[in-house]
Amino acid sequence: MTNSTPPPMPDSPPPAPEPAPRKNRTNTIIIAAAAAVIAAVVTTGIIVVQATDDDSKPAATAATSSAPDEDDVEPAADESERTYAALTPADFEMELRTTERQCFGSAGCNITVEPELSYVGEWNGVDPDAVYSITYEIRGDESGPVIETAELSDETSLNYTPSLISAASASTKVSVKITDVTVQGY
Repeated sequence: MTNSTPPPMPDSPPPAPEPAPRKNRTNTIIIAAAAAVIAAVVTTGIIVVQATDDDSKPAATAATSSAPDEDDVEPAADESERTYAALTPADFEMELRTTERQCFGSAGCNITVEPELSYVGEWNGVDPDAVYSITYEIRGDESGPVIETAELSDETSLNYTPSLISAASASTKVSVKITDVTVQGY
């Protein structure tokens, strides 16, 4: 017979199995958030495109008759068919706002000016989808008139670059005159 003694017990208990390492969810959250934002932007874009496409299509008629009536009324003109008058310099007024002035005694002054535009024409004559180039002439610079162009878009947004002029003295009168207005397109 053999001796069936159990194997000796270890001095310490066996180590507990290591738990599976916890995966960092930060990357997953960032990717999911980015995907949600992209989906929202694409969905919004699709809705906007469909809404603008629907506005430009004429409404379908419900029924048609076999013989046209003499008393039929012409459908009203679509807003997309609206025509706008050509704008002229007389439709606008412009003033200059001095944003910076640095004088050097008898050497003259450096003056930075920005245009302030006012529309004085008939308001419904401005095409909201057009970009208008407004050319203007600034007088008062030692070297002669300075010609600049500003862009009017969305009926009220004026984009321009501030103008730096050199005046002979602090008392030099600086003035502006609009010389041309053209439509750049859509």
